Amino acid sequence: MEKKFDLITIGESLIEFSSNQKLEQAECLHKYYGGDSLVVAIAARRLNSNVGFITCVGNDAFKDFMLKSWQDEGLDTEHVKVVNSQNGFYMVSRTGIHEKEFIYYRKKIAPAKLSLDDIDEEYIKSSKIIYASGVTQSLSMASREAVKHAFEIAKENGVITAYDPNYSSLISNPEEAKEYFYEIAPYTDILFMSSKYDTKSIFEIDSLENIIKHLTDLGIQTVIIKSSDNLGYYIGTSSKTTFVKFYTQNVVDTTSSGDAFNGAFLHSIAHGYNNVESAKIASIDAGLQAQGIGAVKSTPHHDEVFQIYNAGEF
Repeated sequence: MEKKFDLITIGESLIEFSSNQKLEQAECLHKYYGGDSLVVAIAARRLNSNVGFITCVGNDAFKDFMLKSWQDEGLDTEHVKVVNSQNGFYMVSRTGIHEKEFIYYRKKIAPAKLSLDDIDEEYIKSSKIIYASGVTQSLSMASREAVKHAFEIAKENGVITAYDPNYSSLISNPEEAKEYFYEIAPYTDILFMSSKYDTKSIFEIDSLENIIKHLTDLGIQTVIIKSSDNLGYYIGTSSKTTFVKFYTQNVVDTTSSGDAFNGAFLHSIAHGYNNVESAKIASIDAGLQAQGIGAVKSTPHHDEVFQIYNAGEF
């Protein structure tokens, strides 16, 4: 089968309200949209990948805004289902690099209605890569089953699978995150993890070397660990580990920069770049994204990223 899509992501969509003032002082919040799997999809799409998105959207006042925005981006929304439920949202304020407010409103929201019925086998088989996260699994038991089913189909049909636990104490607890991870690990080819949140919450393993060995022993081919301590990315396989530094030091807001990295990395893999080349491209993408406020709004486009990469400036 000739692949129609470079990447299909499965996950939640949220309305974003952002400000560069403290929330108690802000008289105006800028409306946009976000959600981790959606940011991954947009990041890859803005680099010119052909991308599909699987989610459920609530039939409320934000429905048309979200659907039109995604279609304008060029996302395939054939498998976005409209349901009679509300859309979730979050508010983010960044007044300085060390001052951030983040509030979620995501209980019983439309994406929680994702289920096995939303996973079309032919759609999954039509993509080079399938991506989901622990956030998607946390939405509901039905969405958790949907992610596993999609990864099973992908694994059986030679489609690359990519996963990020994306642990947050605002969403789940360490025991749940560990359960989500070990459920999906047997079907995962590429794993993204944060050293600050994921590895410390899911594993009782101290050293980076032992974490990568543990993960590759599970059958995961490529492990990317995002290090906030060393400001960069460790790309590990069963044979070696390489470090790629974070592109920028001019950070304004890191909201979803990890998701932008994931999308750019998967775009690059789908287009034939190796792991280290893909990590460099993704680091540039995430660095540019972190120079603005919010999730999708500041995610860069192809020419911005590849002008830097092709010039060998990084």
